[in-house]
Formats: sequence, structure tokens, C-alpha cells
Amino acid sequence: MKTEKDGREAGAEAVAGALRDAINARGVTLSWLQEQLRARGNTVSMATLSYWRSGARRPEGAQSLAALADIEDLLGLEERALTRLLGRSNRTGPIASAQFPIDEIELERAVMDAYSALGATYPDTSRELTTHSVTDVGADGSVLGCTTRSIVQSTSGTITATPFLEINPGVSTPAPMITAVSGGRIAAWYSHPNGEVHGALFELEVPLTAPNTTVVEWAVAYPPDHPPTHDTGHAVDRQCRELLVWTRFHPDALPDWCEEHEQTPSGTVVRPIALDGATSVHQVRRGFGPGALELRWGYGPRG
Repeated sequence: MKTEKDGREAGAEAVAGALRDAINARGVTLSWLQEQLRARGNTVSMATLSYWRSGARRPEGAQSLAALADIEDLLGLEERALTRLLGRSNRTGPIASAQFPIDEIELERAVMDAYSALGATYPDTSRELTTHSVTDVGADGSVLGCTTRSIVQSTSGTITATPFLEINPGVSTPAPMITAVSGGRIAAWYSHPNGEVHGALFELEVPLTAPNTTVVEWAVAYPPDHPPTHDTGHAVDRQCRELLVWTRFHPDALPDWCEEHEQTPSGTVVRPIALDGATSVHQVRRGFGPGALELRWGYGPRG
């Protein structure tokens, strides 16, 4: 009878063999691989990489699986070429505690109120492994709406739903229209009395048990009475393997200036961004979070 231990050892050996073959075919070293992983925000020791290559250990946990996915890309392999050889594991490995991505205490309290009203535990036990957020800007230069697609992982136990929030620090707005595109349905909505926090409870198609993942997509549209919005972005409360914020401008409303705001526990960094003839701006971060990545734009001189 094949035991779980046998399956785990077979998975380690299968990954080791495929990893050795890929490294040899690419003509690179473990040292090169380690440096490339570090540049992507995945810090893996030489000893760990050596264990994986020899089969002495297998990648375990969310951080190791994220590193393995990057290794597949770095070595020119198909997506999940190594990951699918592992088989199942019920470990997520060490995961840092969730941290509110914006340094505003009152705003976090409003978010906690939203979670409570939606029947969700704060902080949430899910995390975003990969998120692509796409914002469209209309001919008046204001945001029309945003669609977000995310690979969500359960970090502990089993989850059946997760909250998604729209946060507008310091600006009271009417509730946007939040809809589920794929992967589940909206089970509840909530707007905080301060008008700065609006959200919805996204009920997953099937329960999600750690460390499994699912893909969800949701959309946000703004009502006619919503104040003009010249900024967009996305925030994560745990490290995200890849975050993409893509802002697409109407060709008749290309801004005169754009700037990126990156907020992390280390502080906020502001950088100017030039369109250089393009009609869109994309911001990419790997190994990002907790924190918020934002784009702001305007027309006329920068105030």
C-alpha cells in the first residue's frame, strides 16, 4: 500500500530530476538561480535550492511554491511544470501575519467595521498570490471602472467567502457597483457611514481549504453621482507574488502628468511616470506587500 510519505518522497524525487534537467539544459548555476529569485522578491537559501535539486527535501509552503513558480519561468519551463510533480500537501509553511496596508488607524477601524458587517473575520485568512487590476479611464479623464482578477489562496483552514473593499481615504463617496465576474457570487454589500469604505462579500464557487488556490474576478463601476476620480490602485495585506496595476486612458483624455505612489511599512515613495506616447500605464511588482500601489494623474500644471 502506498503511503502519504511514499507519495511525498516520490514528489521530491520527481521535482529534483526535472529541476536538474532544466538547470543543465539552461546552462546556469544554483548561484545564478538564487540571485534571480532574490531580484524577484523570493529569498531562497543555496542550501534549500541544493536540497530541492538533490531530492533531499521538497518545496513546501506558500513561499516555497511561489519560488518554484518563479524557477519555472526563469528556466523557461511551462507553467506548473515542476509544481504539478509535487502532488498534494496540506502545509502552507510560515506566512507573515496580515498587516493593514495603509497607515491610517481610523481607516483601518472602518475596514474592521466593514468586515464585521459582512460576517467576515478580520484579518482575512486568504491571501492574493497574483493579482491583475485593470482600470479604464473615460473621455472626461475620470475612472469609469476597474476589473480585478486574482489567484486567492487559503492560508488556514477552509474559507467559503472573502471580502473585497473599495477604499477612498479622506473622500466620502456613494457606493460603487461591485459585481462578480467569475469564480463565485456577491453574497452581501456594505458601505461605511463615513463613505470612505465600501465592500462586498465574494462567496466562492466551492470551499477553499489551505493551501489550495482558486481564481476569482470582480468588477467595480461608479455611479453617475460619484465624484471625479483621478487615481487608482490596489492594496494587499500580505506579500503578493505578483501585482499588476494597468491603467488605460481614453485617447481623448491623456493626462498631462502621472505619478506612482508606493506605500509600504517602510514609508511612501512617489515617482513621476511618463506616458511617452502610450495610452496606458502599467505598474508591476513582484514579492510586493503588505502595501498599496497607486497611480495618480491630472490635467494642467501639477498642483
